[in-house]
Amino acid sequence: MDDGAGVREDTGHPAGPARRNVIAGAGAAGVGALGVIALAGCGAGGGTKPEPSVPARLKGKVIAKTSDVPVGGGTILTDDKIVVTQPAKGDFKAFTAVCTHQGCTVGDVQKGVIQCPCHGSEFSAKDGSVKQGPASRPLAEFTVKVVGDGITVS
Repeated sequence: MDDGAGVREDTGHPAGPARRNVIAGAGAAGVGALGVIALAGCGAGGGTKPEPSVPARLKGKVIAKTSDVPVGGGTILTDDKIVVTQPAKGDFKAFTAVCTHQGCTVGDVQKGVIQCPCHGSEFSAKDGSVKQGPASRPLAEFTVKVVGDGITVS
């Protein structure tokens, strides 16, 4: 019991919540945190393409030249986390360069495939869909506009 001076009479220790109440509260908080983490890992929409957000500084600005993007390949803008592809002659696409598996930046685009160097995930250069896991969600696609030889995203 507390003697009114903030000291428990039975132990001589400072008064405060009982140890079992602190442990129970910590356990409940931990379970709550795990629930939040679990929910955060489950993206809304499952297999649907996430809506990308183009950094404001890039909107309407030329991010690449058409001559920089080979047919069947692509160019990775690592600083901007965007990959620009040309799956067919004159058909330009842009996706986030962040792998949906664990957030690595994709590393190569060849023969119509965007490859992640971290765990081997592969994505279609045509539509960003998963061609090989462990990634289970497609790359988010940006809207591309070609003006002259300049490629912009929005």
